Amino acid sequence: MAVYTDVTPEELEAFLSTYELGRLRAFKGIAEGVENSNYLLQTEAGSFILTLYEKRVNPADLPFFIGLMEHLAKRGIDCPQPVRNREGVALGQLAGRPALIATFLVGTSVRRPTAANCAALGAALASLHKAGADFTEFRRVNALSVAGWRPLYEQARERADTVAPGLAALIADELLMLEERWPRGLPAGVIHADLFPDNVFFTDGKLSGIIDFYFACNDLLAYDVAICLNAWCFEPDGAYNQTKGRALLAAYQAERPLGEEEVAALPLLARGAALRFLLTRLVDWLNVPPGALVRPHDPVEYLRKLRFHRSVTSPRDYGVTERQTA
Repeated sequence: MAVYTDVTPEELEAFLSTYELGRLRAFKGIAEGVENSNYLLQTEAGSFILTLYEKRVNPADLPFFIGLMEHLAKRGIDCPQPVRNREGVALGQLAGRPALIATFLVGTSVRRPTAANCAALGAALASLHKAGADFTEFRRVNALSVAGWRPLYEQARERADTVAPGLAALIADELLMLEERWPRGLPAGVIHADLFPDNVFFTDGKLSGIIDFYFACNDLLAYDVAICLNAWCFEPDGAYNQTKGRALLAAYQAERPLGEEEVAALPLLARGAALRFLLTRLVDWLNVPPGALVRPHDPVEYLRKLRFHRSVTSPRDYGVTERQTA
């Protein structure tokens, strides 16, 4: 989340007049994240999140996101629900941008996940994958999978070494390898694709909701697991915590067992996930819009993670047990 597009009170009040949400009481920009402009709204009907879609979001993808959130909620996944206006339409226009109001989820994210948090996340991820299995109304290709990484690299190549010496060459080598060896034919379906700790809420120690579905797409389910291993199981000093990885994987497999080919592919998928976030963070780091209320994420964090994955020799290095590989 972030704020790139300013909204005046007058614009917002006119927009809200088409909804049954009562009068506007307060609104403020939300600075976290880097993709869309987001505001916390307070109206007579309660609290809501207003999103104005920017940057990488293709307006043609918005029906997928809206339909997916509604579908998952019907299957028991706690996630924001699009609010429809008096005409039954969820998507509108505000300040020249596609805009959506969604329900506000109560809870807080964790800054330093514990093994218990990782286990809860693993179970929730498996439930999400199962709930999305029959979402067939819309389909969305993952534009940030392996085919999309080289264009990102080309955007950042000339200045990559200003972030870390030798970074351009390292990315080039990694790209060549992943383009040749990327897994094909593994089980696929709807994935969240951005399930970082700040997109997961906990209440009284229990996982209470999942937010920010604007990278969701159809892709390899095990790739989503690899994204979560990257996002949840590394310590602030860059060390991989195998205990957290074991907890995440065991809880996921209790709900949706990974096949042998999926387990074998985990090291490669984890490298790909690390490269994907290294590249998008690198592009964002080098191209922050002037005056934007935004905090770009440090790409070097994912450079360290990528170096770890390059040293992995077995899925067991991530916490996969003998029983899970059987």
